[in-house]
Amino acid sequence: MIISSLPELDRRRTQVTIENMLEKYRIFKSVTFEAKEAGITYSYTERFHGATNTVTDQTAAIATHNVDVPAARRAYCAVIDSVVERLTQREQQLVRERYMRREESYDYTIYNHVFDPPVSKDTYVKIRSKAFYKMALALADLQLLSLATLTKTPAGGNGSKGPKSF
Repeated sequence: MIISSLPELDRRRTQVTIENMLEKYRIFKSVTFEAKEAGITYSYTERFHGATNTVTDQTAAIATHNVDVPAARRAYCAVIDSVVERLTQREQQLVRERYMRREESYDYTIYNHVFDPPVSKDTYVKIRSKAFYKMALALADLQLLSLATLTKTPAGGNGSKGPKSF
């Protein structure tokens, strides 16, 4: 049996990607879905000769949209919730307080006032980095994101060290 090693991910790209996904979660949780309604007053539409061989059903399309979009939003939020539940207690606390609450909070508020006892900024960054790394692996396993976009790229020929990685 061969055990594969964990991928080395670019820390900054991973952070941006996970933060974007958590922002989408926050929007889905806080912004209500507005159902579409079928228009019942038809206006005159000029029709040229010949059949178009297309049949449209406005009511069915709207009904499908009104069912599918909220279901997809609920499913996305459920997946994010389940991924966060697998994190350690401190990582869960950080992600939930910083990224999943309706009102926006700031990093310094979390590491100074939410964590008991308070932690330093460096410790906070380490906890967040580990949480985002675990979340990226879990979300990639669920095929919600591609690890290929987050893997560390080799440093260029200009002598730079390249981006930070996990």
